[in-house]
Amino acid sequence: MDSTERWLLPDGIEDILPDRALKVERLRRRLLDLYHTWGYDLVIPPLAEFTASLFSGSGSDLDLITFKITDQLSGRMMGVRADITPQVARMDAHSLRREYPTRLCYAGQVLYTRPRSPLESRSPIQIGVELFGESGLEADLEVIALLTETLTRAGLDALHLDLGHVGIYRGLEELLTIEPARKRELFELLQQKDATLPAWVAAHVHDPDLARMLTALPGLCGDSGVLQRAVDDLASAPAAVQQALDELRQVVRALQEQRPDLTLFLDLGELRGYHYHTGIVFAAYTAGTPAAVGHGGRYDHVGAQFGRARPATGFGIDLGFLCDLVAPAAPVAPGIF
Repeated sequence: MDSTERWLLPDGIEDILPDRALKVERLRRRLLDLYHTWGYDLVIPPLAEFTASLFSGSGSDLDLITFKITDQLSGRMMGVRADITPQVARMDAHSLRREYPTRLCYAGQVLYTRPRSPLESRSPIQIGVELFGESGLEADLEVIALLTETLTRAGLDALHLDLGHVGIYRGLEELLTIEPARKRELFELLQQKDATLPAWVAAHVHDPDLARMLTALPGLCGDSGVLQRAVDDLASAPAAVQQALDELRQVVRALQEQRPDLTLFLDLGELRGYHYHTGIVFAAYTAGTPAAVGHGGRYDHVGAQFGRARPATGFGIDLGFLCDLVAPAAPVAPGIF
């Protein structure tokens, strides 16, 4: 190994040098102070823990991006966290065990085996909040409001919020009588909004009403007028789908009243986090970047593995990415040498 290889860092792994480190730390403090004023208690989960708890309720996606190691004391498999949310869910279900709603916040570094998108860091600092024990839409609205307040306090404007509900596709999927492999094919086509979807549905879905609704799903995206179109396009959908649509209507109405400056975009075929989320999902964007600045949603089943599945919703943000988007803060006087 020559000298140049000794200081190389792996792709996607980076140092945070003094000027940027100070900017990131100042923003972290401001946001955690904001969460405290909203009633969210700070927790600090461990960097690594057993994979049995680390992957609770998260499906295979988290497994694939998690570095795994063997615990030299117990011989059990451990993982370096790639997401803090399951850890906070474990703390709520096992360590705190409160019978009333619990609001928790966190900030810490995570590690990915590979970046989730091009140019993304593999060792971002994740900051976010989780609200446990509240199943009503008031909880979803609180978390969305806190996300938008987070971005506004950080210095972003012209915010754009994408909204979806995984219950829409889940309700339609329950009507399918095709084998699991075919369901996976359909999921991929819908997720990618593939132009071959109508032909695939015509060949494999023999219920004409269900076929029509599945084919219409990718086109049900746009402003709040999409919900009116869904009344016709999903008229024969089961009660679970109608409930999901009603929940979206209520959330949109509330956001339009509370944040009229917020641009809303609805995607009724949104499948991001489908195997993890259970209800309303959302992502926030701002001008100048195609990537989401923050995202989250409802995930009511994550604590089930710990014997206590409480209703839950929350969001997460890549703190370094957010920091790079905001205007530089006032300079800080240098320390005394």
